[in-house]
Amino acid sequence: MQRIPLTPRDNWQQKVESVGLTFHTPDVPEMDRPYWDESAAYQFTAAEIDTLEAAGNKLQEMCLAAAQHIVDEKRYAELDIPAFAIEAIEWAWNNEPPALYGRFDVAWAGAQSGSAPKLLEYNADTPTSLLEAAVIQWYWLKDMPQSLVSYKPDQFNSIHEKLIAKWKDIDPYLSKPIYFAALDNPEDQLTITYLRDTAQQANLDTLQLFLQEIGWNEDQQAFLDPDEHPMFSIFKLYPWEAMLQEEFGPHAIETYTAIRWIEPIWKMLLSNKGILPILWELYPNHELLLESHFDGPGTMRNYVRKPLMSREGANITIVRDNATIASTDGPYNGKQIYQALAPVAFFNNRHPILGLWMIDQDCCGLGIRESAGPITDNLSSFVPHFFT
Repeated sequence: MQRIPLTPRDNWQQKVESVGLTFHTPDVPEMDRPYWDESAAYQFTAAEIDTLEAAGNKLQEMCLAAAQHIVDEKRYAELDIPAFAIEAIEWAWNNEPPALYGRFDVAWAGAQSGSAPKLLEYNADTPTSLLEAAVIQWYWLKDMPQSLVSYKPDQFNSIHEKLIAKWKDIDPYLSKPIYFAALDNPEDQLTITYLRDTAQQANLDTLQLFLQEIGWNEDQQAFLDPDEHPMFSIFKLYPWEAMLQEEFGPHAIETYTAIRWIEPIWKMLLSNKGILPILWELYPNHELLLESHFDGPGTMRNYVRKPLMSREGANITIVRDNATIASTDGPYNGKQIYQALAPVAFFNNRHPILGLWMIDQDCCGLGIRESAGPITDNLSSFVPHFFT
C-alpha cells in the first residue's frame, strides 16, 4: 500500500460532474483542497485487496453474531436504545426484512505494517460517499494513464453491480413504488439519487422526496406521500436513532410490521458504537479488533473516546500517553465508549481511513477518505485507489 502523487485529469471537475458528483469542491474556507481529490491515489497489491475483502466478510460475520448476542441477552440499555423500539428491533431481526448495504471503516497501513486491518466503526444504517466509491473512482480509473503502472490496473469495486443485483433479490419483498427519502442537503440527496438509479436499473418502480414531505394520517394509521398515497416501502437516508426522537418516531414503531423500511431497524445495533466493546467481549484480542470498553479506558494509555451515536468525526477525543492530543466538538452527548488507538497509518502527511463496502453480506468495494489530522470529518477528502 502506497500513496502516489498524480496530476489531476484535464477538466476533472466537468468529468466528475458528468457522472453525478456535483459537490466536488465545496466552498468551505477550512478546506485546503477539493473534496474529490485525484492529485493522489492509493496503490495496493492484489494480496492486500484480498486481505481487505476477507476482513470485511469476517467483520460482517462477527457483527451479526454480536447483534444476536445483544438480542439474546437483552443488552439494549447499554446501547441507549429506547425501550419502546425493542419489540420492533426483535421482530425485524427475527423476520429478516430486506437490508441493503453498509460500510466498515478500518485503519490499515498495508501489508508492510505487519498488522491486520483494524475496525474503527460500522456505518450500517446511513453510510454516504457511496457514489464516489462505486462510480466516480471507477471512471477515474478508466481515464488513468496506463504509463503509471507496467500493466493495466484494477480496482476493488463491484459495488454498482452488487447493488443492482441486491435490488432484484429483494424486489419480491417490496411494495411499489419504493420511496427514496433524505434531508435536503447535497450529500444525502446525491446518495439517494444514486441508490434510486440502481433500483431503477433493476426495473423497480421508484419515487423520490424530501424526508420532510412524508406525512402521517392518524385515521389511516399510515405514512403518506405528498399526493396522500400510503407508503409501504421506504428507503430513508436518516438514522434510526434520530427518527425515534422525532414527533412521528413512535408511529414508525407502531406500524413497523406493515412497512418495509430500508435499512431495517435492527441496523441500530450495528451502527451504534456500543457494538465495539461487545465485539471485544465476544472476540477478545481478535486481530481485526481494537480493545474497547464501555466504562472507561482501563489500563489503556492510548485510546479514543467517542459517543455511542456520533457522525462526521464529531465529539471525538484522542488520548496518547494519557494526554489529549486532539478533540472535536459536536452535538452528540450521552454515553461514551473507549477504543484503543489503531496503529498509525500515515502517508505523505495524510491519514487515510479505508471504507469497506458491504452489499448484503458481501464485501465488494473500497473507498478512501483522508485528512490532514488524525480525525476524519466532513472536511476530509475522497481519494481514489487501484491495485496491480
